[in-house]
Amino acid sequence: MQLHLDDVALFARIVELGTLSAAARERDVPVSQVTRALARLERACGVRLLHRTTHGLSLTDEGDQFLAHARRLLDTAAELQAELSGKISGPSGWVRVSVSPILAQTVIVPSLPALYERHPSVQVDIAADDRVVDMARDGIDIAIRTGALISDTVVARQIGTLTRALYASPAYMAAHGLPRGVDDLAQHRLIANSASPVLNQWTFGSGKRAQQLAVRGHTRTDNTAIVLSLVQHGVGIGRIVEFVARPLVASGALVPVLPGQSDSEAVPMYAVMLPERHRLPKIRACIDHWAQWMEGMSEPPGQGSRSGVSAARRDDSMPRR
Repeated sequence: MQLHLDDVALFARIVELGTLSAAARERDVPVSQVTRALARLERACGVRLLHRTTHGLSLTDEGDQFLAHARRLLDTAAELQAELSGKISGPSGWVRVSVSPILAQTVIVPSLPALYERHPSVQVDIAADDRVVDMARDGIDIAIRTGALISDTVVARQIGTLTRALYASPAYMAAHGLPRGVDDLAQHRLIANSASPVLNQWTFGSGKRAQQLAVRGHTRTDNTAIVLSLVQHGVGIGRIVEFVARPLVASGALVPVLPGQSDSEAVPMYAVMLPERHRLPKIRACIDHWAQWMEGMSEPPGQGSRSGVSAARRDDSMPRR
């Protein structure tokens, strides 16, 4: 099988962009050139990789298999190039990051000016979604995950910790009052997460006295950033990352609900990578930067976060907590 690496890269990009014309525009070449490259690749493989119809493109079964191998081939080539040139020119290239919308807005986006100042040749592509992605299929270099990671298919580095607590807006408090105890929550409008059910298990207390409430929600959303917006607009009571809520409480925009009663145990935050990607200089540069960034913002005094390289490889498929 005589494969041209550029054709393999083009195929992966066609899949990501969804159309031949989009891939052609990105490369500033005629669509016919992209079509010929795809045909050349299919001839080399001896199978059809894409179904092409008036409704668009879709992967064949063989194309789906080839895509996974193609990504590994491209990753190996990128790692080789980085090893040969990284020490001279420094980290460079695109880094695609999967992260929840709320952490994208409050951690990744604010950190980028400093990252770009330190590493001007690095470029970040943010995929903000609460759902767990297939890192290989979606071309994700780094997935930001929270909670327990339990298997050995990926490499994980802890970059910080976070805690969550309950909050409401002054407008909600004026209209509905605030609960005095956990049992009172049943009479209130609670906001649930439809994408990550584990976020709807609200824990109160600790040890043998711990009490868990399974929240169905008066309002639901699949987006953690929208949870915050719903709370701010007085729609209901929501569970929010504490370092996100802290400045809003200080400004009077949010009010803590049942302070001291909800479980605020620190949850580890990981940068998760596929085994073949974690040694790339651009990946290491981003993770080092975000670990340092989180150290400065994640926890109040007395609850410092602890970051470090995990010696074990962890599972990207675990849900967020």
